[in-house]
Amino acid sequence: MAKTFTPWFLGLFFLLANIVPHLADNATLPTIFILGDSTADVGTNSFIKGSQAIANFPHNGVDYPNGIPTGRFSNGFNSADHIAKLLGFKRSPPPYLFLLKQTSGHHKLLHRGVNFASGGSGLLDTTGSNLSIVTLSDQIGQFTALRNNLTEVIGQESTETTLSKALFFISVGSNDIFDYFNTSSTVPIEKFIDSLMSAYTTHIEALYNLGARKFGIISVAPVGCCPANRLVPKNLRDKDGCFEAMNNVALAFQSALNTLLYNISSQLSEMKYSLGNAYNMTIDVIHNFPDSKFDNVDTACCGTGILHAQGPCNKTAALCPDRRKYLFWDSFHPTQKAACLAAKTLFYGPPTYVSPINFSQLVNEN
Repeated sequence: MAKTFTPWFLGLFFLLANIVPHLADNATLPTIFILGDSTADVGTNSFIKGSQAIANFPHNGVDYPNGIPTGRFSNGFNSADHIAKLLGFKRSPPPYLFLLKQTSGHHKLLHRGVNFASGGSGLLDTTGSNLSIVTLSDQIGQFTALRNNLTEVIGQESTETTLSKALFFISVGSNDIFDYFNTSSTVPIEKFIDSLMSAYTTHIEALYNLGARKFGIISVAPVGCCPANRLVPKNLRDKDGCFEAMNNVALAFQSALNTLLYNISSQLSEMKYSLGNAYNMTIDVIHNFPDSKFDNVDTACCGTGILHAQGPCNKTAALCPDRRKYLFWDSFHPTQKAACLAAKTLFYGPPTYVSPINFSQLVNEN
């Protein structure tokens, strides 16, 4: 029976037909696939009708080239962009949903890889389910479609070789913790962390079975120190500072993820990984912010009200004049400068911040 392809699949086949020749043209640059949440989203949600987790409006993008809001939750480039820059690219690969819409003229973009990350997503399928986003399970489903069709174009052996050399970056987990607190969950923290690790195991195994071998994992930052979450102790006890109960869960997440990756890498014989300890990286900046040349580590650059965290970042919100002095762009996300610092730490940092090897060492692993 003959196959019938919809325009959706035509877009996918256009992507695949062009990605292989350009991989050869750029042999010194690795292919990268990025999955996760808004820390790595470069516009995915802008292509989802009715999504409630979007950033394709001012003041977002104020420091992006030409001051364009691109769907990044940032004043400029985000962590996905800075990771890609350190690999030799100009910015992150474009969103998968963007590439599916292309039928011509964008083949030069395709050698870089694909970004699947979607703001609002988490490890659990229930996280962000009411926001019209792409869950991590669905992001892996999108990669599965790409992988299966790539196999049809270049064959099984070439596909396996291509993917075994590719870098898979994952930044996810914060939204699961936000939902845990926002819903006043009665699930014990230990069981909650166990559920996240179970989901993470499933996701990593799925990607490994699809051909992924090199994983750059970014853990959860001290999310209790985001401007929005600093309002909790301020509102409850009129006390300044981070929401430590949430930070404790983020710290438990980091510890559990470290153990998970150590164990799973011994079971998946060809897996290589680097784990970025976003908790230590960020808390050290907060505690020693003058050394990092930030003037402000508790207030959002863009927003309204106390700590600029009582209203969204949009074109009517207050905007700080010098984004380079702020750790936080909005109530939850880092500034371009903070994202750049994080990426450099992931690539070149010591074991305190990234282990068992850093991202630059992961790139060179055979």
